[in-house]
Amino acid sequence: MWCRRLGWLFRAPSHPRGSTGHGSPWLPRDRRTVPAAPARCHHTAPESLKCAWQLHGDHLELRYANTLMRFDFVWLRDHCRSASCYNAKTNQRSLDTASVDLAIKPKAVRVDETTLFLTWPDGHVTRYGLEWLVKNSYEGQKQQVMHPRILWNADIYRQAQVPSVDCRSFLETDEGLKEFLRNFLLYGIAFVENVAPTKEDTEILAERISLIRETIYGRMWYFTSDFSRGDTAYTKLALDRHTDTTYFQEPCGIQVFHCLKHEGTGGRTLLVDGFYAAEQVLRQAPDQFELLSKVPLKHEYVENVGDCHNHMIGVGPVLNVYPWNNELYLIRYNNYDRAVINTVPYDVVHRWYAAHRTLTAELRRPENELWVKLKPGKVGLGAGRLLCVRSGEGDRVLLPMSRPVAINSSGKLRVLRFSSLQLFQGALCYSTWYLVGVFLLS
Repeated sequence: MWCRRLGWLFRAPSHPRGSTGHGSPWLPRDRRTVPAAPARCHHTAPESLKCAWQLHGDHLELRYANTLMRFDFVWLRDHCRSASCYNAKTNQRSLDTASVDLAIKPKAVRVDETTLFLTWPDGHVTRYGLEWLVKNSYEGQKQQVMHPRILWNADIYRQAQVPSVDCRSFLETDEGLKEFLRNFLLYGIAFVENVAPTKEDTEILAERISLIRETIYGRMWYFTSDFSRGDTAYTKLALDRHTDTTYFQEPCGIQVFHCLKHEGTGGRTLLVDGFYAAEQVLRQAPDQFELLSKVPLKHEYVENVGDCHNHMIGVGPVLNVYPWNNELYLIRYNNYDRAVINTVPYDVVHRWYAAHRTLTAELRRPENELWVKLKPGKVGLGAGRLLCVRSGEGDRVLLPMSRPVAINSSGKLRVLRFSSLQLFQGALCYSTWYLVGVFLLS
């Protein structure tokens, strides 16, 4: 979890606009419906719940379950869950947001032990559960983890003894899929054993968690070191730590590795948890972490080989974080595909190089290197946080690849009712879309 806040972006003023700033902020009151008036404080629930509210000129301040929340009046009207404003069957808003008066204020406010009631000038009544408000407020969101995870170096991963999942269990049972998703969501890497070493069977495995996306490479295609495409990956050259498809505006979020056939003595794959390395940067040099999360870079794929003529550009920082809680969700690290840096002035560029050097040093630490050797029948699925290294040992490599379409892995976990694990509360409540790339080594 990334706990450091981007305070400069979301810093609230010490005296909120519209507040009188006088009086004790949490004075006990009764539970009658109270006409809206700024800067009046009300205690409206049993003391054990610590529920109280206060109206300001442009927002409602609410304390509940040890969380102090502030809600804009337009937000409170826009998010109304009444039948006329929200379609509960489709989980979609019915209210026309543009029809809400930007100067709207509630005519009356009431709070009981579980619910906030707002009466608007036209007589419409909005009801919010207090628990719902805690969960969906900005203050509540910045305390939550969107994606539970375990960061690891080689020793941490080995000691965890993360089990592989049998292919039949993975394909035919919810329990097998749950176990796989649990491993994948926590560690960013998971393995399936006893898969038939064919392109078709690997495709079936990928489709268990995703649809397959058509890209410039096709749907499923073979990859080998014959320079059939204009990419260093199609050579026998060694490749340093990198994430793939940084030139996609939405980079690949899952990659599937399967060795169909191996010719040679090497064949080892080096994996590094990019999120673990980023965490070390955050602890040692938070200013550099922030810089890496803000400076936008271009990554590009340019090829003019045979009938393939493509020029793709993806833009984004090396570290992509949710701005409300600074939680890392994506890393773009590829020194091969990074285009000319022309998006920031020279003084920022130099500081970026220093920050990039710090992250690179962490990624290259031997203790962070997890060496694995895939064999026919063992499939590894890695998340976008995973950096791969090719040793260049001279083996013949053939990849029938695909760019399967978006996969909602944490959403699927929720559908499978994996609620018994409290660790997954965040993943169960939030849907994350991933892209899948399938790499079949032969």
